[in-house]
Amino acid sequence: MRFARKELEDPYSERSVVAKTGQARARRGSAVTVCAEAGAESECEDDEQAYAGDNRMTSPQSAEPAATTEPPQPPQRAAAAAQASPAAAAAQASRATAAAAGAGSRLAWLDVLRGLAALAVVFNHFGYFLPPGVKTPVYQWINPGDYGVFVFFLISGYIVPASLERKGSVRTFWVSRLFRLYPLYLLAVAIAVTLYMMHVGGLRGEGADPETSVLSQMLMMSNVLAGENLPNVVWSLSYEMIFYLLLTALFMARVHRRSSRYALAFGAVAVALGGVLPQAYFTNNLWSPRVIALIADLVVLTGLAVAVGLRGMPRMVGASLAAMVGLTLMAFNGTWLFPWEALSILALMFTGTMLYRAEQGQYSWRRAIAIAVAVLGLAITAGVWHHNPGNMSAHDNFVWERAWFMSVFVAGVTFGIGLTLRHVTWPRILTWLGLISYSVYLLHPALIEVYRHLTWTAHNSFWVQVLVDALFLAILIAVCSATYLLVERPMQGVGRRMAKRLDARFGPDRFQVRMRAPEPVLAHSSRASE
Repeated sequence: MRFARKELEDPYSERSVVAKTGQARARRGSAVTVCAEAGAESECEDDEQAYAGDNRMTSPQSAEPAATTEPPQPPQRAAAAAQASPAAAAAQASRATAAAAGAGSRLAWLDVLRGLAALAVVFNHFGYFLPPGVKTPVYQWINPGDYGVFVFFLISGYIVPASLERKGSVRTFWVSRLFRLYPLYLLAVAIAVTLYMMHVGGLRGEGADPETSVLSQMLMMSNVLAGENLPNVVWSLSYEMIFYLLLTALFMARVHRRSSRYALAFGAVAVALGGVLPQAYFTNNLWSPRVIALIADLVVLTGLAVAVGLRGMPRMVGASLAAMVGLTLMAFNGTWLFPWEALSILALMFTGTMLYRAEQGQYSWRRAIAIAVAVLGLAITAGVWHHNPGNMSAHDNFVWERAWFMSVFVAGVTFGIGLTLRHVTWPRILTWLGLISYSVYLLHPALIEVYRHLTWTAHNSFWVQVLVDALFLAILIAVCSATYLLVERPMQGVGRRMAKRLDARFGPDRFQVRMRAPEPVLAHSSRASE
């Protein structure tokens, strides 16, 4: 695939929404919250990430304060409750269990969408081995890699900010990100290197300058630091990291709820400036890629360390510095993606955030849907306007533009359908595909390299080839299920325990405020199973 600040009150800001949603919240009941001072932390499993397929394979705080509970019951009321009849207590427990189960399944639809997007990415990269009768009609209308990209980023925008706001702690958020993403990321890199040493696959040029490769991939920002992306799909993690840095700064500045403005702003900049901004400007004109990567890593790590470890204004400065470095690299130093593509990605991510706020009653659905449609239109316009056909024929350029339009449009429709069906009970197999989708995303390139190395997997008749490809998919799901159970889930548990130990050692970095709406519980989380 290939902001002036207004002093007028934001119509979607926290103050203006309170009056509009007060009655709706009253009907839903008071917010369910946790006590930050006691160090309470959501037990939701940190499934929220976005990861996307590499479409270039087939086409050229102070922290926002955590929520607080209602005051504890007076002793007299507590004693009266203790003397309630066993039947009443049992009924209350039953209702609580049912509510927990219902909440736990609320985000199962996101798991289903993750699984669908992951399979689309695999289809995109595995397309070379599919029978022409299967892949050709698909690519005439849509690029499944682009489609998977956009679905993943919409999901990320929907759930990652909710995770940060639910925790109310920048430190806990970054600890969870570290243990959620890095273990499997390091495993994927290790597997790629091992296969290379076994003469299966390559290092995509990273072996020519190992020091620069390490510096560019250290913070998972290789696509904006002149890295070659090993494995190839990790380019999308660069924009995940930039999104996290930006979220942290907005959160600590307490302006994170203006999601619609940010979505529209990034979409508008993609259209207006996406074709003017340069690519790889710093690494081509200022210093060597190694120096640029070293400076960027030091500044981002220093900013994050200050934001996580200090108190007061310095942490705000640190978070802002790290975010500005990320945005600057994205705008001026991207490699595989053009600036209009990167800006469109951030526009889609903030669109996902806006839809989450609408689902929580913080935005009007009518306005949210209108803005989402506008952002999709801006992303489509940016691609059609700024795409350089080069030596493409008129027909090929038309096919590309049609595929771009359909990829963006169908991704938006897919997310909208999932959001509409968010209360549906989904089959376990579909939600399981979502749980292992990060493994599917990171590890399928390595399995494709092994598949490519086996001579008997090619040049078969149609039905034999279909069976061989189905076998590849079954092995992929089995391997990724194992890595999820043996690597991802245990390390997420380590991250939660580490965050609690840091809270116990240094004290929680949260403030107390009332939450305005119940936060969602991820499917298959420990809280959902209680």
